[in-house]
Amino acid sequence: MKKFNFRKVLDGLTASSPSGSSGGGSGGGSGAGGGSVHPGGTAGAAGTPRDEIQETLTSDYFQICKTVRHGFPYLPTALAFDPVQKILAIGTRTGAIRILGRPGVDCYCQHESGAAVLQLQFLINEGALVSASADDALHLWNLRQKRPAILHSLKFNRERITYCHLPFQSKWLYVGTERGNTHIVNIESFILSGYVIMWNKAIELSTKTHPGPVVHLSDSPRDEGKLLIGYENGTVVLWDLRSKRADLRAYYDEAIHSVAWHHEGKQFMCSHSDGSLTLWNLKSPNRPFQTTIPHGKIQRDGKKPESCKPILKVEYKTCKSSEPFVIFSGGLSYDKACRRPSLTIMHGKAITVLEMDHPIVDFLTLCETPYPNEFQEPYAVVVLLEKDLIVVDLTQSNFPIFENPYPIDIHESPVTCTEYFADCPPDLIPVLYSVGAKHKKQGYSNKEWPISGGAWNLGAQTYPEIIITGHADGSVKFWDASAITLQMLYKLKTSKVFEKQKTGEGKATAEIVEEDPFAVQMMYWCPESRIFCVAGVSAYVIVYRFSKHEVNTEISSLEVRLQYEVEDIITPEPEIIPPFPDASSQLPSLKSLSGSTNTVACEGTMKDSIPCLSVKTRPVRMPPGYQADLVIQLVWVDGEPPQQITSLAVNSAYGLVAFGNCNGLAVVDFMQKTVLLSMGTLDLYGSSDPYQRQPRSPRKSKQFAAGLTELSDSPVSLELERCKSPTSDHVNGHCTSPTSQSCSSGKRLSSADVSKANRRGPGRPPFRKAQSAACMEISLPVTTEVIDDDHNMTLSSTSLYASHKYENRENSFSRSRSSSVSSIDRDSKEAITALYFMESFARKNDSAVSSCLWVGTGLGMVLILSLNLPASDDLRHSEPVMVSPSGTVLTLKGPVLTFACLDCMGTLTHPPYEVWRDPHSADDGEKTRKRKLVMHSPSSSQDMGDHQFAVICSEKQAKVFSLPSQTCLYVHNITETSFLLRADVVTLCNSVCLACFCANGHIMTLSLPSLRPLLDINYLPVTDMRIARTFCFTNEGQALYLSSPTEIQRLTYSQEMCDNLQDMLGDLFTPVETPEAQNRGFLKGLFGGSGQAFDREELFGEATAGKASRSLAQHIPGSGGIEGVRGAAGGVIGDLTRARIALDERGQKLGELDERTASMMASAEAFSKHAHEVMLKYKDKKWYQF
Repeated sequence: MKKFNFRKVLDGLTASSPSGSSGGGSGGGSGAGGGSVHPGGTAGAAGTPRDEIQETLTSDYFQICKTVRHGFPYLPTALAFDPVQKILAIGTRTGAIRILGRPGVDCYCQHESGAAVLQLQFLINEGALVSASADDALHLWNLRQKRPAILHSLKFNRERITYCHLPFQSKWLYVGTERGNTHIVNIESFILSGYVIMWNKAIELSTKTHPGPVVHLSDSPRDEGKLLIGYENGTVVLWDLRSKRADLRAYYDEAIHSVAWHHEGKQFMCSHSDGSLTLWNLKSPNRPFQTTIPHGKIQRDGKKPESCKPILKVEYKTCKSSEPFVIFSGGLSYDKACRRPSLTIMHGKAITVLEMDHPIVDFLTLCETPYPNEFQEPYAVVVLLEKDLIVVDLTQSNFPIFENPYPIDIHESPVTCTEYFADCPPDLIPVLYSVGAKHKKQGYSNKEWPISGGAWNLGAQTYPEIIITGHADGSVKFWDASAITLQMLYKLKTSKVFEKQKTGEGKATAEIVEEDPFAVQMMYWCPESRIFCVAGVSAYVIVYRFSKHEVNTEISSLEVRLQYEVEDIITPEPEIIPPFPDASSQLPSLKSLSGSTNTVACEGTMKDSIPCLSVKTRPVRMPPGYQADLVIQLVWVDGEPPQQITSLAVNSAYGLVAFGNCNGLAVVDFMQKTVLLSMGTLDLYGSSDPYQRQPRSPRKSKQFAAGLTELSDSPVSLELERCKSPTSDHVNGHCTSPTSQSCSSGKRLSSADVSKANRRGPGRPPFRKAQSAACMEISLPVTTEVIDDDHNMTLSSTSLYASHKYENRENSFSRSRSSSVSSIDRDSKEAITALYFMESFARKNDSAVSSCLWVGTGLGMVLILSLNLPASDDLRHSEPVMVSPSGTVLTLKGPVLTFACLDCMGTLTHPPYEVWRDPHSADDGEKTRKRKLVMHSPSSSQDMGDHQFAVICSEKQAKVFSLPSQTCLYVHNITETSFLLRADVVTLCNSVCLACFCANGHIMTLSLPSLRPLLDINYLPVTDMRIARTFCFTNEGQALYLSSPTEIQRLTYSQEMCDNLQDMLGDLFTPVETPEAQNRGFLKGLFGGSGQAFDREELFGEATAGKASRSLAQHIPGSGGIEGVRGAAGGVIGDLTRARIALDERGQKLGELDERTASMMASAEAFSKHAHEVMLKYKDKKWYQF
């Protein structure tokens, strides 16, 4: 535990800094104490700080590892099911395998090669899985450990794998190849047998053409010594493994896609490329016993039915008490081009077609028995779609689907943003679930989910966690993420507050995005007050309040004019703005509470003062849950669309919402439904602008038909801008500031090189109309070397579209990322990148904290706005709130990302909040109507003291300031060549730290307040913009990001959680007894085939078959066996664990041997008894009496 003495630091600062210095340009020393001193003050002592703050966090507290992956496997390719363990495996195109059991049992593993998974085969009830991948390798996975690992791999060098088959209770795997050969692999040693079935031996010698790749392999249910091989061109061969010759060959003139046996082993069915099913009898293989085209139209003249689409897979499952099931995918008629992908279930004469929302990748029929030679008794079908997993109940005639307990619908609409809250109030999860449960769909099967394998317990971690995802269709989903599981609690549709756009009127509307106009871009949630706020891609903000009661009410809405343009004509002299022009022209238009639109008629097609979307004007029914309290929309100005929102903050105690974009800042009172501030970023500075930018000329006022003067674009005086109250003086009063700046300070002149093309300003690109919010996945910006006009070489990133932190800086090559400040004076726009409401010291030498709004910009500037709230809560709904710049300006290098506040003890201070109360509660007493505010809540009960620490982090560096003296105590330059994508101040082990995620893939943590590096690991290469857009940290050492369009990856940076992870993960393998085979009966066993006498070991072993060619395949030992033991312990304990596992398995095998011996003895006794009875019956009869 290290102690830091602030007094010594401050003494050092005072000694090394000249009194009254007004530096603070680029902000920054490189170590503790290397701070910048700000205008108008000296680096004096920060009030009277306590001598020492003890920082408890050290690097030993931190370790990074992935915990769990949620969601639907991205780009699935293969499916397998263990009917005894009842677990499901899904392989993907990216080489991933997801193994699913009962809810909570969800495991992710990845092939190192990243090659697509072609096929999966469980070693049924053995706790192992074989995967075949597109790089022609076979892998054996050990599932008897919580994190499966590869035990063996076998890489084929000269052949391409096309199909694998592992018979039940066999250790020999059949592998079919593209050349048409069949190889055999020993699963235990993963060594290739010398026994090979060559394609030219399997087909008839007279056949002149190659039969094509092997598309099917299966052993006969009647006789395990017979192997059925299906070739792509339509040839089927039944190969006798003992005699090494073909027993029968069947030919069909259409390509084969799959083959399925009848359980008695006398018939098999093939599916073909013309949509036909052929049924073959082993006794007459010359032609099919039956040919059907299930979806083909029957021709009138008795000709063969017309061809259909290929049947890609068929399964033929028998039932003891009813007709067999024939289930297949594909095979629909070609004339129905618009038909959706479908699964057909034929049961007797009934044909049911189940239409799917997405293409079918694979399906499996779940049966009561694992034995292929018994009545199969199918009870469900698992259907793997490209973007969904459904299970159909076969036991009910209407074939309902099971309700899926897994969180596989994360991607129902593409995820556009995420937020993560750990250790939130415990009552939230049941409350959200109770309102979300009312929206559950009906019509599901009443049976339990059939994939029920594995075991899972809660583990030691007990705090509640909630993940919120925002989506491209405007929906927001709340998920219970406690104890590394994920379950949806509640879904909110934000698009319901807007009118639906009529088709065909697209050109005439004011939309700024053609697709997904309701996409959620940012979210802000206060769990304590339950206030929720979203910012949409169409430049709007919606404030939601939570209620348990349904209401029918009108939606309140406001319109805000927020635009700042640079005049493109050089004006040598600044124009004089009248001190107070017509006040009504300054006021942003207000939608009345009934929601009527205040639209301005413009010349030609120019749009002005109209929002992008139309809010519903009629009363709307709002179910229990989150209900829209206020909609705030930015409007078009002079034909220019509103820019998307880049920062958002809400405070329930103040009743305010603040948001900004690349033009400026707006502050809205959502209790009084009024706009308090709507101001261009440059005007927020007044005379406090530390960069002496050339004044720019305001745009000439343009007169429109409606007589409104466009003044939002002009840098009006601060008094004027602050007066932008949405209602006139006598209704709501002026929001004037006590510290006004002079008018002249707001004027700007454009520099000589501003061209027409650059009129939008380098910080604001032309809006991409064709860009859809759902298509926000673009490759990560390349780090580009740019030479500035002043020859400063800087590294910067480009084109960060679709991330709320970067959109405003899309084409600013060297502007916002530049380490040189000289580029700032050419920037016409300065985006608002971070906002934070806080009880803080607004000005130097303030004696007490007051309500403040901290504003961070894209140029690394930090402004503090004072909030003057009514003294008593009773006056809050009637008295105006005043917002005024305090004159305080702090600087950092790079765009500001995040703020936080620590009290004088170094404890994190939370912003004030209002304790939640139901706005529509039936109890309307005075007591319940009074607001209960929590003004500040440090974890210690002591007073906040006479000073506090402000933590500010930008894309390049972090600083800690002492307030109210505004002295920079600590600086840490996080990165020079890259930039941060996300930074959050989080709590861990009852302490606090700053967690950062850098675009170069590094995850870092810094101690607070001293900014000592505690962790820096190059962990996650940002291969996709999606990662940058969705990465977020939360308390207790947790973080998440969207690893694919359909999956959320959670990780931890806490050593404690890494240590406890084994206990929290589910077990994939649980000891289950393999069901006994049905008693086949004496005569059936005697005449039903010689399957029991087949010894694969003798046939395929090295002694008989010899060794395979070394050049054919290469054996690669895996790390899985060691890994499994490593999970338990190392060293001697590991050896003991290995021995125990070996003993358990030996004991299990001995137990099975005893059972088999007993079974054989019983069969022998039964045979002896039957034989004795037969002998007695015929003992005294003569031969002619038989």
